[in-house]
Amino acid sequence: MKNILNELIEHKWLSKDLSKQVLIDLASKKYNASQMSAFITVYMMRPISLPELEGFKDAMLELCLPIKFNHPVMDVCGTGGDGKNTFNISTLSAFVVAAAGQAVAKHGNYGISSVSGSSNVLEYFGYEFTNSYDKLARSMDKANISFLHAPLFHPAMKHIAVIRRELGIRTFFNMLGPLVNPASPEIQLAGVYNLELARLYGYSFQKTNKRFVVIHDLQGYDEISLTGATKIFSNEGERQLEPEDLSLSQIESKDIVGGKTVEESARMFIEILKGNGTEAQNSVVIANAGMALFCADKKQGLETALARSKDTLLSGKGYQSFKNLLES
Repeated sequence: MKNILNELIEHKWLSKDLSKQVLIDLASKKYNASQMSAFITVYMMRPISLPELEGFKDAMLELCLPIKFNHPVMDVCGTGGDGKNTFNISTLSAFVVAAAGQAVAKHGNYGISSVSGSSNVLEYFGYEFTNSYDKLARSMDKANISFLHAPLFHPAMKHIAVIRRELGIRTFFNMLGPLVNPASPEIQLAGVYNLELARLYGYSFQKTNKRFVVIHDLQGYDEISLTGATKIFSNEGERQLEPEDLSLSQIESKDIVGGKTVEESARMFIEILKGNGTEAQNSVVIANAGMALFCADKKQGLETALARSKDTLLSGKGYQSFKNLLES
Protein backbone atom coordinates (compact mmCIF):
# COMPACT_ATOMS: atom_id res chain seq x y z
CA MET A 1 0.00 0.00 0.00
CA LYS A 2 2.88 2.38 0.73
CA ASN A 3 4.01 2.22 -2.90
CA ILE A 4 0.48 2.76 -4.17
CA LEU A 5 -0.05 5.79 -1.91
CA ASN A 6 3.24 7.30 -3.07
CA GLU A 7 2.15 6.84 -6.68
CA LEU A 8 -1.16 8.58 -6.00
CA ILE A 9 0.38 11.43 -4.03
CA GLU A 10 2.72 12.06 -6.95
CA HIS A 11 -0.36 12.32 -9.20
CA LYS A 12 0.41 9.14 -11.08
CA TRP A 13 -2.44 6.97 -12.32
CA LEU A 14 -3.34 3.41 -11.40
CA SER A 15 -4.31 1.03 -14.18
CA LYS A 16 -7.84 -0.35 -14.33
CA ASP A 17 -6.64 -3.81 -13.27
CA LEU A 18 -4.58 -2.49 -10.36
CA SER A 19 -7.44 -0.26 -9.19
CA LYS A 20 -9.75 -3.26 -9.15
CA GLN A 21 -7.24 -5.37 -7.23
CA VAL A 22 -6.58 -2.66 -4.64
CA LEU A 23 -10.27 -2.39 -3.84
CA ILE A 24 -10.60 -6.17 -3.60
CA ASP A 25 -7.63 -6.15 -1.23
CA LEU A 26 -9.26 -3.39 0.84
CA ALA A 27 -12.39 -5.50 1.14
CA SER A 28 -10.36 -8.54 2.23
CA LYS A 29 -8.72 -6.52 5.04
CA LYS A 30 -5.26 -6.82 3.53
CA TYR A 31 -4.45 -3.30 4.77
CA ASN A 32 -4.74 -1.71 8.22
CA ALA A 33 -7.23 1.01 9.10
CA SER A 34 -4.70 3.84 8.72
CA GLN A 35 -3.71 2.69 5.25
CA MET A 36 -7.35 2.34 4.22
CA SER A 37 -8.17 5.82 5.55
CA ALA A 38 -5.29 7.32 3.59
CA PHE A 39 -6.30 5.54 0.40
CA ILE A 40 -9.99 6.39 0.45
CA THR A 41 -9.34 10.08 1.15
CA VAL A 42 -6.50 10.65 -1.30
CA TYR A 43 -8.97 11.24 -4.13
CA MET A 44 -10.11 14.37 -2.34
CA MET A 45 -6.68 15.80 -3.18
CA ARG A 46 -6.23 14.54 -6.73
CA PRO A 47 -8.61 13.75 -9.60
CA ILE A 48 -9.63 10.21 -10.47
CA SER A 49 -8.97 8.78 -13.94
CA LEU A 50 -11.46 6.82 -16.01
CA PRO A 51 -9.47 3.53 -15.68
CA GLU A 52 -9.37 3.98 -11.89
CA LEU A 53 -13.09 4.72 -11.69
CA GLU A 54 -13.94 1.70 -13.83
CA GLY A 55 -11.55 -0.55 -11.91
CA PHE A 56 -13.16 0.39 -8.61
CA LYS A 57 -16.61 -0.07 -10.14
CA ASP A 58 -15.75 -3.54 -11.47
CA ALA A 59 -14.42 -4.60 -8.06
CA MET A 60 -17.57 -3.43 -6.27
CA LEU A 61 -19.84 -5.22 -8.73
CA GLU A 62 -17.76 -8.40 -8.54
CA LEU A 63 -18.00 -8.38 -4.73
CA CYS A 64 -21.68 -7.42 -4.46
CA LEU A 65 -24.75 -9.63 -4.13
CA PRO A 66 -26.44 -9.15 -7.54
CA ILE A 67 -30.18 -9.00 -8.08
CA LYS A 68 -32.06 -9.20 -11.37
CA PHE A 69 -35.66 -8.13 -11.90
CA ASN A 70 -37.89 -9.54 -14.62
CA HIS A 71 -38.22 -6.26 -16.49
CA PRO A 72 -36.10 -3.16 -17.20
CA VAL A 73 -35.56 -0.98 -14.15
CA MET A 74 -34.18 2.48 -13.55
CA ASP A 75 -32.05 4.01 -10.81
CA VAL A 76 -32.39 7.63 -9.72
CA CYS A 77 -29.32 8.21 -7.60
CA GLY A 78 -26.77 10.87 -6.78
CA THR A 79 -23.24 10.50 -5.52
CA GLY A 80 -23.96 12.62 -2.46
CA GLY A 81 -20.99 14.38 -0.96
CA ASP A 82 -21.85 17.79 -2.43
CA GLY A 83 -21.99 19.33 1.06
CA LYS A 84 -25.20 21.21 0.25
CA ASN A 85 -27.48 19.47 2.79
CA THR A 86 -30.52 19.59 0.53
CA PHE A 87 -33.68 17.67 1.36
CA ASN A 88 -33.90 14.14 -0.10
CA ILE A 89 -34.43 15.19 -3.69
CA SER A 90 -33.34 12.03 -5.52
CA THR A 91 -35.33 9.75 -3.19
CA LEU A 92 -38.47 11.83 -3.61
CA SER A 93 -37.90 11.87 -7.36
CA ALA A 94 -37.60 8.07 -7.38
CA PHE A 95 -41.10 7.68 -5.92
CA VAL A 96 -42.53 10.16 -8.42
CA VAL A 97 -40.87 8.28 -11.27
CA ALA A 98 -42.22 4.95 -9.98
CA ALA A 99 -45.73 6.36 -9.62
CA ALA A 100 -45.53 7.76 -13.16
CA GLY A 101 -45.04 4.23 -14.48
CA GLN A 102 -41.28 3.64 -14.69
CA ALA A 103 -40.05 0.78 -12.48
CA VAL A 104 -37.27 1.89 -10.13
CA ALA A 105 -34.55 -0.08 -8.32
CA LYS A 106 -33.34 2.66 -5.99
CA HIS A 107 -29.82 2.20 -4.64
CA GLY A 108 -29.31 4.09 -1.38
CA ASN A 109 -27.49 4.34 1.91
CA TYR A 110 -27.27 6.22 5.17
CA GLY A 111 -26.00 9.78 4.98
CA ILE A 112 -22.24 9.98 5.45
CA SER A 113 -21.51 13.64 4.76
CA SER A 114 -25.12 14.83 5.21
CA VAL A 115 -27.71 14.63 7.97
CA SER A 116 -30.08 12.24 6.28
CA GLY A 117 -29.54 9.87 3.36
CA SER A 118 -32.28 7.86 1.67
CA SER A 119 -31.83 4.94 4.06
CA ASN A 120 -32.20 7.22 7.10
CA VAL A 121 -35.55 8.50 5.86
CA LEU A 122 -36.99 5.10 4.94
CA GLU A 123 -35.80 3.60 8.21
CA TYR A 124 -37.48 6.44 10.13
CA PHE A 125 -40.81 5.42 8.58
CA GLY A 126 -40.30 1.79 9.58
CA TYR A 127 -39.17 0.32 6.29
CA GLU A 128 -37.22 -2.91 6.87
CA PHE A 129 -34.20 -3.25 4.59
CA THR A 130 -33.80 -6.57 2.82
CA ASN A 131 -31.79 -8.30 0.13
CA SER A 132 -34.40 -11.03 -0.31
CA TYR A 133 -35.36 -11.25 -3.98
CA ASP A 134 -38.90 -12.38 -3.14
CA LYS A 135 -39.52 -9.39 -0.86
CA LEU A 136 -37.98 -6.91 -3.27
CA ALA A 137 -39.93 -8.37 -6.20
CA ARG A 138 -43.11 -8.02 -4.13
CA SER A 139 -42.25 -4.35 -3.53
CA MET A 140 -41.72 -3.89 -7.23
CA ASP A 141 -45.07 -5.48 -8.04
CA LYS A 142 -46.96 -3.44 -5.45
CA ALA A 143 -45.20 -0.06 -5.55
CA ASN A 144 -43.24 -0.17 -8.85
CA ILE A 145 -40.11 0.51 -6.77
CA SER A 146 -37.66 -1.53 -4.71
CA PHE A 147 -35.12 -0.08 -2.32
CA LEU A 148 -31.65 -1.60 -2.35
CA HIS A 149 -29.93 -0.65 0.91
CA ALA A 150 -26.28 -0.62 -0.12
CA PRO A 151 -24.73 -2.31 2.97
CA LEU A 152 -26.88 -5.42 2.45
CA PHE A 153 -25.70 -5.80 -1.13
CA HIS A 154 -22.06 -4.85 -0.56
CA PRO A 155 -21.24 -6.83 2.61
CA ALA A 156 -17.54 -6.99 1.72
CA MET A 157 -17.38 -3.23 2.34
CA LYS A 158 -18.74 -3.46 5.89
CA HIS A 159 -15.47 -2.67 7.70
CA ILE A 160 -14.71 0.16 5.26
CA ALA A 161 -18.12 1.69 6.02
CA VAL A 162 -17.02 2.09 9.65
CA ILE A 163 -14.00 4.13 8.53
CA ARG A 164 -16.18 6.25 6.23
CA ARG A 165 -18.55 7.08 9.08
CA GLU A 166 -15.66 7.98 11.37
CA LEU A 167 -14.16 10.25 8.72
CA GLY A 168 -17.53 11.89 8.02
CA ILE A 169 -16.32 13.43 4.76
CA ARG A 170 -16.72 12.67 1.10
CA THR A 171 -14.46 9.86 -0.13
CA PHE A 172 -14.04 8.12 -3.46
CA PHE A 173 -16.86 5.76 -2.46
CA ASN A 174 -19.22 8.68 -3.08
CA MET A 175 -18.01 8.61 -6.68
CA LEU A 176 -19.05 4.97 -7.00
CA GLY A 177 -22.58 4.82 -5.55
CA PRO A 178 -24.58 5.31 -8.76
CA LEU A 179 -22.21 3.00 -10.69
CA VAL A 180 -22.56 -0.05 -8.46
CA ASN A 181 -26.29 -0.66 -8.22
CA PRO A 182 -26.54 -4.47 -7.76
CA ALA A 183 -29.58 -4.58 -10.07
CA SER A 184 -27.47 -3.31 -13.00
CA PRO A 185 -30.28 -1.00 -14.16
CA GLU A 186 -30.77 -0.57 -17.87
CA ILE A 187 -31.79 3.07 -17.40
CA GLN A 188 -30.01 5.54 -15.14
CA LEU A 189 -30.27 9.12 -13.96
CA ALA A 190 -27.04 9.81 -12.06
CA GLY A 191 -26.17 13.05 -10.30
CA VAL A 192 -22.54 13.85 -9.51
CA TYR A 193 -20.87 16.53 -7.42
CA ASN A 194 -18.30 17.88 -9.88
CA LEU A 195 -18.05 18.51 -13.59
CA GLU A 196 -14.95 16.42 -14.23
CA LEU A 197 -16.57 13.38 -12.64
CA ALA A 198 -19.75 13.97 -14.66
CA ARG A 199 -17.72 13.69 -17.85
CA LEU A 200 -16.08 10.47 -16.63
CA TYR A 201 -19.52 9.03 -15.87
CA GLY A 202 -20.62 9.94 -19.37
CA TYR A 203 -17.58 8.24 -20.92
CA SER A 204 -18.14 5.13 -18.79
CA PHE A 205 -21.87 4.87 -19.56
CA GLN A 206 -21.21 5.31 -23.28
CA LYS A 207 -19.39 1.97 -23.21
CA THR A 208 -22.60 0.25 -22.07
CA ASN A 209 -26.09 -0.28 -23.46
CA LYS A 210 -27.66 1.93 -20.79
CA ARG A 211 -30.03 4.77 -21.46
CA PHE A 212 -28.53 7.43 -19.25
CA VAL A 213 -28.51 11.03 -18.16
CA VAL A 214 -25.70 12.35 -15.96
CA ILE A 215 -26.39 15.60 -14.11
CA HIS A 216 -24.02 18.12 -12.59
CA ASP A 217 -25.47 21.38 -11.36
CA LEU A 218 -22.88 24.09 -11.94
CA GLN A 219 -23.53 25.51 -8.47
CA GLY A 220 -21.97 22.32 -7.07
CA TYR A 221 -25.04 20.14 -6.53
CA ASP A 222 -25.34 16.49 -7.51
CA GLU A 223 -28.88 17.12 -8.80
CA ILE A 224 -30.80 19.84 -10.61
CA SER A 225 -31.12 22.61 -8.00
CA LEU A 226 -32.74 25.31 -10.17
CA THR A 227 -30.35 27.80 -8.56
CA GLY A 228 -28.59 28.19 -11.91
CA ALA A 229 -27.40 26.22 -14.90
CA THR A 230 -27.04 22.42 -15.03
CA LYS A 231 -24.78 20.36 -17.26
CA ILE A 232 -26.37 17.27 -18.78
CA PHE A 233 -24.48 14.33 -20.33
CA SER A 234 -26.51 11.66 -22.11
CA ASN A 235 -26.47 9.12 -24.93
CA GLU A 236 -27.10 12.08 -27.25
CA GLY A 237 -24.18 14.20 -26.02
CA GLU A 238 -23.66 17.20 -23.76
CA ARG A 239 -25.88 20.22 -23.14
CA GLN A 240 -26.45 22.97 -20.61
CA LEU A 241 -29.89 23.78 -19.25
CA GLU A 242 -31.11 26.86 -17.43
CA PRO A 243 -34.20 26.70 -15.16
CA GLU A 244 -36.26 28.43 -17.86
CA ASP A 245 -35.40 25.60 -20.26
CA LEU A 246 -37.39 23.39 -17.90
CA SER A 247 -40.22 25.96 -17.74
CA LEU A 248 -39.41 26.48 -14.06
CA SER A 249 -38.32 29.55 -12.12
CA GLN A 250 -34.84 30.01 -10.71
CA ILE A 251 -34.73 29.67 -6.94
CA GLU A 252 -32.29 30.35 -4.11
CA SER A 253 -30.17 27.73 -2.36
CA LYS A 254 -31.88 28.42 0.99
CA ASP A 255 -35.17 27.26 -0.53
CA ILE A 256 -34.01 23.64 -0.82
CA VAL A 257 -32.08 23.11 2.41
CA GLY A 258 -32.94 19.89 4.24
CA GLY A 259 -33.71 19.25 7.88
CA LYS A 260 -31.22 19.52 10.71
CA THR A 261 -32.19 16.09 12.05
CA VAL A 262 -33.46 12.85 10.53
CA GLU A 263 -36.89 13.50 12.07
CA GLU A 264 -37.09 16.98 10.56
CA SER A 265 -35.91 15.64 7.20
CA ALA A 266 -38.54 12.89 7.32
CA ARG A 267 -41.36 15.37 8.05
CA MET A 268 -40.24 17.51 5.13
CA PHE A 269 -39.99 14.42 2.91
CA ILE A 270 -43.55 13.30 3.57
CA GLU A 271 -45.08 16.75 3.12
CA ILE A 272 -43.38 17.20 -0.23
CA LEU A 273 -44.38 13.71 -1.35
CA LYS A 274 -47.99 14.49 -0.48
CA GLY A 275 -47.79 17.48 -2.83
CA ASN A 276 -47.69 19.96 0.05
CA GLY A 277 -44.16 21.26 -0.45
CA THR A 278 -43.26 24.87 -1.09
CA GLU A 279 -43.20 26.00 -4.70
CA ALA A 280 -39.39 25.76 -4.73
CA GLN A 281 -39.37 22.27 -3.18
CA ASN A 282 -42.00 21.01 -5.61
CA SER A 283 -40.19 22.54 -8.57
CA VAL A 284 -36.89 20.85 -7.77
CA VAL A 285 -38.53 17.43 -7.42
CA ILE A 286 -40.49 18.00 -10.64
CA ALA A 287 -37.27 18.94 -12.47
CA ASN A 288 -35.32 15.89 -11.32
CA ALA A 289 -38.14 13.38 -11.67
CA GLY A 290 -39.01 14.89 -15.05
CA MET A 291 -35.43 14.48 -16.24
CA ALA A 292 -35.52 10.86 -15.06
CA LEU A 293 -38.74 10.19 -16.97
CA PHE A 294 -37.20 11.82 -20.02
CA CYS A 295 -34.15 9.58 -19.63
CA ALA A 296 -36.43 6.53 -19.55
CA ASP A 297 -38.32 7.55 -22.70
CA LYS A 298 -36.69 10.33 -24.70
CA LYS A 299 -39.19 10.03 -27.56
CA GLN A 300 -41.83 11.74 -25.42
CA GLY A 301 -39.76 14.93 -25.16
CA LEU A 302 -38.60 16.78 -22.06
CA GLU A 303 -41.67 19.01 -21.86
CA THR A 304 -44.03 16.02 -21.68
CA ALA A 305 -41.81 14.27 -19.13
CA LEU A 306 -41.84 17.35 -16.89
CA ALA A 307 -45.63 17.60 -17.18
CA ARG A 308 -45.98 13.94 -16.15
CA SER A 309 -43.67 14.56 -13.21
CA LYS A 310 -45.66 17.59 -12.05
CA ASP A 311 -49.00 15.79 -12.30
CA THR A 312 -47.68 12.73 -10.44
CA LEU A 313 -46.22 14.72 -7.56
CA LEU A 314 -49.05 17.20 -7.04
CA SER A 315 -51.76 14.55 -7.35
CA GLY A 316 -50.26 12.54 -4.47
CA LYS A 317 -49.53 9.49 -6.63
CA GLY A 318 -45.91 9.50 -5.49
CA TYR A 319 -47.08 9.38 -1.89
CA GLN A 320 -49.28 6.39 -2.70
CA SER A 321 -46.29 4.59 -4.19
CA PHE A 322 -44.36 5.31 -0.99
CA LYS A 323 -47.19 3.89 1.14
CA ASN A 324 -47.34 0.82 -1.08
CA LEU A 325 -43.62 0.24 -0.52
CA LEU A 326 -44.02 0.45 3.25
CA GLU A 327 -46.93 -2.01 3.13
CA SER A 328 -45.26 -4.50 0.78
